Amino acid sequence: MTTPTPTYLAAEKQTLHASLDRHRDAVFWKLDGLDDEQLRRPMTPSGTNLLGLVKHLACVEYGWFVETFGGEAEPLWFDPHDDMRVTPEEPTKRIVALYARARAAADTVITRLPLDTQGTPPWRDITVSLRWTLVHMIGETARHAGHMDILRELTDGTTGDHPPVMGSG
Repeated sequence: MTTPTPTYLAAEKQTLHASLDRHRDAVFWKLDGLDDEQLRRPMTPSGTNLLGLVKHLACVEYGWFVETFGGEAEPLWFDPHDDMRVTPEEPTKRIVALYARARAAADTVITRLPLDTQGTPPWRDITVSLRWTLVHMIGETARHAGHMDILRELTDGTTGDHPPVMGSG
């Protein structure tokens, strides 16, 4: 039996992917234990809420990883240019599931392609590498996970980027 390489000793691609996953996991954790009203509650003058940030992150995962590298994202029921707004008709479970599917689709691209693979986002006239895209999405996801940190603390006082470990103290 071989021991998995810890991510702090891993190759570049595995390290980048693990960093992205850490922030993605924090996004899911920020939702844990909250009811629908809390997830949808506007917490800033612009209306930012936890669920809207998840919806946005689903769109950018599909866009930057899937569409940029020649894949096709699932059809969306909303305008992706208005992806931070959540309507009362959109079930919470549907948005959370969308993010999970977008993450899985992005993971397929990340696993399949070398870091030097080039792609073109359909909405911009640039060419990017998968390496650049991973770094960009680490920043994008961390930025919004940080927003979620603040919104969650304002909602119920919960802080941190992961659940506390029992017995650590």
